[in-house]
Amino acid sequence: MNNLEQSVSLLTDTNEVVEKLARILDIACQGGVISFEQVEAIAGNDAEDVLLVAWQWRLLIPVRTLRCGEWDDRMLLLASGEQYEMPNVSRLMVKNAQDTGDWNSEKSITTFFENAGEPLWRMIPSLVRRMKEGCPSQGIDARQIKVACREMGFGERTDTIIAILKGAGVISPKLGSLSFISRTQTPLYEINPLLFMKKTSGLTSTIA
Repeated sequence: MNNLEQSVSLLTDTNEVVEKLARILDIACQGGVISFEQVEAIAGNDAEDVLLVAWQWRLLIPVRTLRCGEWDDRMLLLASGEQYEMPNVSRLMVKNAQDTGDWNSEKSITTFFENAGEPLWRMIPSLVRRMKEGCPSQGIDARQIKVACREMGFGERTDTIIAILKGAGVISPKLGSLSFISRTQTPLYEINPLLFMKKTSGLTSTIA
């Protein structure tokens, strides 16, 4: 658990949360989901703080939604019966952190897309890096993704790539940005903030 705690310590400066969040992520990583009861049993009075940090970094996503499965349509409720799931790429990053103490998004993305049968899986980390350029707010619209896909040699497969990136937990539509969508006539996507981690305390950086 020391490796995972080392990685989690980069996400929050609250010492009380680090050890508890690492234990919770360890359990959630095994099955991809964890219940509020399990979180509360580990974190006690810190359950809310732990879940807020996990939600902020898209390590745990509430299963309950208002209408659909997009991240900003999820309802973060802290109550018995609630469950929280781990996006695919986040789960692979946690597994890597358990082994190495490193949030390695490039390795995690490569692993996911290779296992998914994507023929150009070796190029996906470079595509995600290109998508991140100029997106400090962690937001990118569909037209920008299309340009990045063409630049990286994915041709006209934009819609397919977007769908796979969503399934991987790399991006999710920002349904709350209706004014932007209305003005630009193109969807806006959130990029998983865990992919924006920088090199710290001697750890290897993620895609940067």
